[in-house]
Amino acid sequence: MTVNWCWPLTLLLLIIACEAGRDFYKILGVPRDASVNQIKKAYRRLAKEYHPDKNKDDPNAEDKFKDLGAAYEVLIDDEKRQKYDRCGEECVAKEDGFGGMDPFASFFGDFGFGFGGGPQREREVPKGGDITMQMFVTLEELYVGNFVEMMRNKPVARSASGTRKCNCRQEMVTRQLGPGRFQMTQQQVCDECPNVRLVNEEKTLEFEIEPGMVDGQEHRFIGEGEPHIDGDPGDLIIIIKTQPHERFERRGDDLYTNVTLSLQEALLGFELDIVHLDGHKVHVVREKPTWPGARIRKKGEGMPNYNNNNLFGTLYITFDVEFPKGEFNAEDKESLKKILNQESIGKVYNGLRGY
Repeated sequence: MTVNWCWPLTLLLLIIACEAGRDFYKILGVPRDASVNQIKKAYRRLAKEYHPDKNKDDPNAEDKFKDLGAAYEVLIDDEKRQKYDRCGEECVAKEDGFGGMDPFASFFGDFGFGFGGGPQREREVPKGGDITMQMFVTLEELYVGNFVEMMRNKPVARSASGTRKCNCRQEMVTRQLGPGRFQMTQQQVCDECPNVRLVNEEKTLEFEIEPGMVDGQEHRFIGEGEPHIDGDPGDLIIIIKTQPHERFERRGDDLYTNVTLSLQEALLGFELDIVHLDGHKVHVVREKPTWPGARIRKKGEGMPNYNNNNLFGTLYITFDVEFPKGEFNAEDKESLKKILNQESIGKVYNGLRGY
């Protein structure tokens, strides 16, 4: 008699899977051996996609967004991730507890991104000044993306003993000077508030350089600007500045580069590889003469489009020709004349006409 052991084993695996809780790797769409950067990029992409502000018609949007936050909180922490890999979500929750991270705060705060600079609302409280900072990035980073950690040292309001005057305002006060005589004066009136003091604190901020970002693009860290003792802190604004590149020039989503050929290559044809920004090679073959200033296009070899990373611009390659500096003897000159078989042109014309 054959014992069917497959069904009990399958049932056992299903029970284990149910007890283990949510599959955080599946929620983020990353493999189990995903790197920290892969997890961060996946979280950022999905958080933008499932954010409730963009999915107001989806009643499950907030739950999906919270699942993303829980998955990110566990997998980004080495210790929690090891426990999760060993015994699942329930094990992590019992031993460490998690779920304290506010996905909305993380989405608009540490990662430095959001929709139109964060939720718009009318402010009734004063706000500290914004801080603007330029971030110089390479063309390689704008092509493949990168994560940058920044250490922010800023003053933060903390409780202190005693009270202080706060919410000061000008009010009109009426004073009677005598029968039928009154005087109205303006004076400052303040409330009594708990005292606070400003303490310098360090905080690590993480900024993602996304593929296709453009020069001058701004990203905002909410509440990371100058503090206001009676209100909210301002924002930290990062402005992308592209460093000059030795081989490529960017114009929109297109890239431009120059290649210098020898006279022999220009006349007889050539074959070469151009190393791109991510290391892959763009193969160029030409079997006919190439004149100075000639340009060829390689579609799909430009920069990725910021809004759709599946679309790429065009790579424009302009050719220069390096002529030999030595002199030819009479015999070589006659041989070249026979090979080239060209008549003397010597045409004089206005090359700037039409410009």
